[in-house]
Amino acid sequence: MSRSLAALSAMLLASACQQSEVTPQASDAPPEQATAPAAITMSDEAASAPSPAVDPAAKGRKESVDNDLYEFSYSYPAAAARYPDLREWLDGDLEKKREEIDEAAREDKASATKDGYPYRPHSSGTEWQVVTDLPNWLSLSAQIYTYSGGAHGMTVSDTLLWDKTAQKVREPTELFVSDAALRDAIRKPFCDALDRERAKKRGEPVDRASGDMFTECIDPMESVVILGSAGGSGFDRIGVLVAPYSAGPYAEGSYEVTLPVTPAVLRAVRPEFRGSFSAGG
Repeated sequence: MSRSLAALSAMLLASACQQSEVTPQASDAPPEQATAPAAITMSDEAASAPSPAVDPAAKGRKESVDNDLYEFSYSYPAAAARYPDLREWLDGDLEKKREEIDEAAREDKASATKDGYPYRPHSSGTEWQVVTDLPNWLSLSAQIYTYSGGAHGMTVSDTLLWDKTAQKVREPTELFVSDAALRDAIRKPFCDALDRERAKKRGEPVDRASGDMFTECIDPMESVVILGSAGGSGFDRIGVLVAPYSAGPYAEGSYEVTLPVTPAVLRAVRPEFRGSFSAGG
């Protein structure tokens, strides 16, 4: 055999050996080995994914401060704390209210010292509670008490909706075409229900024509509107939380009127939110 022919034979033999070593690994490799790189990629993506929209282990928060200048308290339930963005909103509201009372109390204390009158410690208390917890919505209401050194304190209400789908805080009235549309849908039943509640407190029927400002009906949209559910499948109740002085003298305190969601109310709901409502009894 010539030197060139021997060299060619050696090259062919080496090529055959290389093919016999590579081909079995490719054909005999188990399926999991073949997909391992994809699994690693998915793991990397999961590691960098945003935090979940729900934290089921989260607990509610209750803070309180009691010193010579003021008393402060703020609380919200675990149902609200489970949503990180909502929890952040509530924590921000807590800090805002705490800073406000601290600043107001220090200014009032300085004025009292300068002008020689007794200083009365301020108060601020906010307690959030669950109105209803639906698959796509969490409805909350708050009772807020404030006192800034006057003859008496004041109790008012607040509300918010947590939109679980959009992961954002909404006002209940955002779900309606307009305030005017909702007002038209609930004004008559609201006025009738309010008069019944007034009559219970006063021990006599309410005469709207008496000329007394506290016998006249009020605009429900100037009070706090909350959304609730008795059936648990959708919003089927509307609550109107009326602050003291709005529908009666301070001694009568606040009023709460609850109305069913009627066909008239449903017509006032924005089309994209109608699936979240159901007619109430």
